Amino acid sequence: MLWSIFNIDIMKKKNTLLLFLCLFSLWAVAQEKKPVKIACVGNSITYGSGIKNQFQNSYPGLLSQLLGEGYDVRNFGISARVLLNKGDHPYMHEQKFRDLLAFQPDIVTIKLGTNDSKPWNWRYGKDFKKDLTEMLDILQELPSKPKIYLCLPVPAVKRNFGINDSVITNGIIPVIRSVAKKRHLPVVDLYALLKPYPDYSTDG
Repeated sequence: MLWSIFNIDIMKKKNTLLLFLCLFSLWAVAQEKKPVKIACVGNSITYGSGIKNQFQNSYPGLLSQLLGEGYDVRNFGISARVLLNKGDHPYMHEQKFRDLLAFQPDIVTIKLGTNDSKPWNWRYGKDFKKDLTEMLDILQELPSKPKIYLCLPVPAVKRNFGINDSVITNGIIPVIRSVAKKRHLPVVDLYALLKPYPDYSTDG
C-alpha cells in the first residue's frame, strides 16, 4: 500500500515536472519569436514631413521594409521638435515621448538637433549636453535596456526656418560626439553621408 502511494507521488511529481518543462519550452519559443522593437526618435526629417506616403516612405518606414519580419519599427518623429527642454517645442515634453517609453524598445535611434540650431533655441545651447544626457538617462533606465544610436543632424544646405548649419557643425555635432564617446554609444554620421547630396533635400 505504502509502495503504491509512493509510486503515485513520484508519478505526480514527474507529471508536474513534465508540464513545467513543456510550459517553459512554449515560453522560450514565444520569446524567440518576439520581434525586435526599434524606436526612431526625431523631428520632421524622421517623421517624413512632406513625403508622399509618409508611413511607408519615411526612413523608419523604409527601415521596416528593409529589416522585414522579426522587427517592429515605430516612427516617433514629430515635426519641429527640439532636444532642448527650454526650446520652443521640446521633444521630452511630448506625449509621443511617453509613448516611446511605454513601447519598451530594444533599439532607439535619436536624430535631434536640427531645430535646436535656430537662434531662439540655440540661446539655450549650453543646456544641450545636459538635456541629451537626461534623455539618455531616461532611456537607459528602461527595463528593456535599449541599445541607443545617436545620429548626427543632416546638413542644412539652405538657411531656411532659422536652421543654421554653422551651429549644427560647430555647436551641436561636437556635443553629440562627446556624449556618445563618454557613454560608449555608436554614432550614425548622417551629416557626412548626406553632405555630397544637397539635392536629396527639397527644402534645404
